[in-house]
Amino acid sequence: MSFQSSFNPHSEQAAQRREAMLARIAHLRALEDRAAQASAKSRPVFDKRGQLLPRERIGLLLDPGAPFLPLCSLAGFLQDTKDPDKSVPGGGVVAGIGFINGVRCMVVASDSGIEAGAIQPRGLEKILRVQAIALEQKLPFVHLVESAGANLTKYQVEGFVLGGALFRNLARLSAAGLPVITVQHGSGTAGGAYMPGLSDVVIMVRGRSRAFLAGPPLLMAATGEVATEEELGGAEMHTGVSGLGEYLAEDDREALGIARQVVGQLDWLSRAATPARPPLHEAEDLLSLMPPHHREPVDMRDILLRITDASDILEFKPLYGAATVCVQARIGGHAVGLISNNGPIDVAGANKATHFIQWMCQLGHPIIYLQNTTGYMVGKESEQAGMIKHGSKMIQAVTNATVPQITIQCGASFGAGNYGMCGRGYAPRFLFSWPNARTAVMGGEQAARTMRIVAEAGMARKGIPTDTPEVKAQMQAQFDQIVHVFESQADAFHTSGLVLDDGVIDPRDTRAVLAFCLDTCAEAAARQPRPMQFGVARM
Repeated sequence: MSFQSSFNPHSEQAAQRREAMLARIAHLRALEDRAAQASAKSRPVFDKRGQLLPRERIGLLLDPGAPFLPLCSLAGFLQDTKDPDKSVPGGGVVAGIGFINGVRCMVVASDSGIEAGAIQPRGLEKILRVQAIALEQKLPFVHLVESAGANLTKYQVEGFVLGGALFRNLARLSAAGLPVITVQHGSGTAGGAYMPGLSDVVIMVRGRSRAFLAGPPLLMAATGEVATEEELGGAEMHTGVSGLGEYLAEDDREALGIARQVVGQLDWLSRAATPARPPLHEAEDLLSLMPPHHREPVDMRDILLRITDASDILEFKPLYGAATVCVQARIGGHAVGLISNNGPIDVAGANKATHFIQWMCQLGHPIIYLQNTTGYMVGKESEQAGMIKHGSKMIQAVTNATVPQITIQCGASFGAGNYGMCGRGYAPRFLFSWPNARTAVMGGEQAARTMRIVAEAGMARKGIPTDTPEVKAQMQAQFDQIVHVFESQADAFHTSGLVLDDGVIDPRDTRAVLAFCLDTCAEAAARQPRPMQFGVARM
């Protein structure tokens, strides 16, 4: 027999219970509103700095009209003071699950309108809890940071010790394949600097973002060194010099817009094929964009605009290692990462590419390499900066990438640049060349000049003059011969004849070829063969 409700919603008892419940709900909303009002008292300061209040930031980040589930909104209630009429709940943090570009995310924001976003004890527990939820529910973690760090006047050693778990959890989220995206709206000092440091992608705001292990006062106290905040950890420094930041925004609004773009590029929704949109620029341009010789510069972003869906590219770390170009885009509806070269790969470029490759592996996006480099940067400064070890990190990343990799040799492919950009020896799924491409350990004239310097040094040690007509003629003949050998073997038709690529293609067909290869890779990933311990034998 099924249960039959005898509840009378119109009874006096029901009315009393309803009123009591509504009163408790009103109290809850009043407490939540108390935190919002306390934060809003800082509006004049935020307006003067050209900043948005924390809840305004969240409002712009989230999809309009989409649901948002606040979490732990009463954290810290009666912990800051025992007076229930004065206690401000929230723990100095706003957190919840909401949608960004259609993607369900865990969103955490420093409530910097209260005590400059200083981390409160229960606020720390709140962050640890929502990190655990994000890990268990497999949610991207989007962090809007502006924190004065711990309040040293209320220092508690247990907070310092347990605070390490916050950073540990960021590392665990990233390792679990869950993107950690940080918008650095303001300061991140000491331990707070590890919030962007342990993020996969960091967006900074010019003139507002700060991240340093020791701010100017502590630096002066600890070492006597004098430095400005911008020199130590400003947005321009971190996006252009240290590489801690990937994107530089002019204000909070632009930073949040970039964050929405980054989440939109995660391809986190259904893996069903996304309709492909043609580029906004003509493929015919590819015939005239590339110079016939590698000595002439070319901006490979012009190439990217002509092979990607809707010419819509999101450039990664554009101000850092600028000669190495990394972008997120779509080709034939497939979300991909693309890496190319506007010159030699320097230390910053190698680090940038390594970071980007790992980011694409985390997202599961295929990587496409458009080779156009004379190799890794050489010289005393570059060597002392660790070019070998940083280039090796990039090669390690290429070698061990867990996503399909496809290479197009568009121009020069010289030296270890061929390796770092996933040349034939690194087993890309497919590798094609444009007709003008050239592959060699170095340029022919470089090789010839190197041999001339070696030969002249050897003759000098033996006391043989190098300025006689006969020696000069001999040296020139050797020079010309070396140039010929290198240049003839570097030609794309020669290397393709040696099966060092999968074919030479018309540049105008690049997009179609890549889309076909990406479809092939996607089908391979979805297919479930039935392996056997033997091949099918004919009977």
